[in-house]
Amino acid sequence: MFPRDNLLAELQRALRRAPVTVLLGPRQCGKTTLARTIAAANRRCTWFDLEDPETPLRADVAKQVLAPLRGLVVIDECQREPALLPLLRVLADRRPTPARFLLLGSASPLLVRGAAETLAGRVTHCEMAGFDLSEVPAARQSALWLRGGFPRSFLARSERDSFAWRGDFVQSFLERDLPQLGVRVPAAALRRFWTMLAHHHGGIWNAAELARSMGTGEAAVRHHVDVLTGAFVVRQLAPWAANVGKRLVKAPKVYVRDSGLLHYFLGIRDRLGLLAHPGLGASWEGLVVDQVIRRLSAERDAFFYRTHAGAELDLLIVRGSRRFGFEAKYGDTPTITKSMRVAQQDLQLEHLWVVHPGERSLPLGDGISSLALRDLELLVRERRFG
Repeated sequence: MFPRDNLLAELQRALRRAPVTVLLGPRQCGKTTLARTIAAANRRCTWFDLEDPETPLRADVAKQVLAPLRGLVVIDECQREPALLPLLRVLADRRPTPARFLLLGSASPLLVRGAAETLAGRVTHCEMAGFDLSEVPAARQSALWLRGGFPRSFLARSERDSFAWRGDFVQSFLERDLPQLGVRVPAAALRRFWTMLAHHHGGIWNAAELARSMGTGEAAVRHHVDVLTGAFVVRQLAPWAANVGKRLVKAPKVYVRDSGLLHYFLGIRDRLGLLAHPGLGASWEGLVVDQVIRRLSAERDAFFYRTHAGAELDLLIVRGSRRFGFEAKYGDTPTITKSMRVAQQDLQLEHLWVVHPGERSLPLGDGISSLALRDLELLVRERRFG
């Protein structure tokens, strides 16, 4: 397993900042492994796994179990016992604080909502996904794109094993994990919808078109996309809505978050299949959008820009009054387009990077540079986006 130092440092800061920390992410992304690393560094740590039928932590005896504990208390799969949250509020308010709580959840909307309402002012949230570019060797970055970041998919012995693991993950996720989170959508319908989203990856959300294809109503497909978004397997990228004097596209863009899952639904099994697929450009765009947002910790600051006249920008990062643009282009020698110049002027960008899979990052013109994706980590370290 590769070290996940950035996530580890973020989680350690969160644990110091608040008495309750919630670590959220999809199944199999490495939450438990990361939490065990934290636990090993703590002299006092108590661990509860609520998937274990023999766990002593049950709602009817939770106070007697938790109140005497000191140090770090980890509760894995906490969404299985939402009744614990009011008790954690009481325990978090003790002074001095004898214990801090780390809750691990498989992207449960119930857990997020419950923690926000019950533990307001006492809780901090961390989100995680699979490996990102900073966590894998440079020589394996093309494998990260093809296989995605889920550790067992990325580290599989062969492309066949990786593809098979993703198929098993999807089946288990739809048939077991989502029902445990209270989702009551038939697995077959949600699989079909997820596959359709993969073929619309990077496109503007169109509920009416998807509803017609599914043979259902718009409310149903909106619910479907919200379920997958809440489970951190789909991203809805919001449009930039500030008044720039032009007619703007106001629907979000939709991406399958993990490139490996995208390729599974598209039937892409190896690198040559990816390079020959008509969805190559969209797949590259999704990878760039995901990696930039994650490395800049910009989930709440990320937008896209598109006007009805055709000007567009794949990713806009807004930090206060500063705006940074990213455009994804699959090619070794990206060039400046008219659309980039229009977006640069409309948005008053501090800088615009054209992200490509090549090996060199070079200035292209006034305020625009090409950026090899492999250099993204260098950009994060050297340039201030705060």
